[in-house]
Amino acid sequence: MTCREAERLVMPYINGSITDEELKEFLKHIETCEDCREELEIYFTVDVGIRQLDQETGTYNIKGALETALELSRQRVHTLGILETARYAVNTLCFWAVLVVLVLQFGMW
Repeated sequence: MTCREAERLVMPYINGSITDEELKEFLKHIETCEDCREELEIYFTVDVGIRQLDQETGTYNIKGALETALELSRQRVHTLGILETARYAVNTLCFWAVLVVLVLQFGMW
C-alpha cells in the first residue's frame, strides 16, 4: 500500500467504513510508515475531540483511545485470518468427504 492509498483510508478507518481487506493493508502500512501514522493521529484527535464536544463527554487520553482502536482492529484482522483458515479447512474436508462418498458409490455399482 502506498502512502497516498493509506491517506485516502484514514477517514474511512476512523468512521468504521473500511473493508476488511483494506483494514489489513492499512494496518500494515500504519505500522511501518511514521508519516501516515502521524496523519492518522491528527485526524483521529480532531474527530474524537469534535465528537466529545458535541456529546459533552471527555476522554482526555485521545492517544490512548487511538491505540485501543488500533489494537481492536488488529484483533479483528487476526480473527478474520483464523476464520479464513477454518473456512478453508472445512471446505477441504467437505471436498474430500464428497470425493470419498463418490468413490464408494461407484464401487457399489
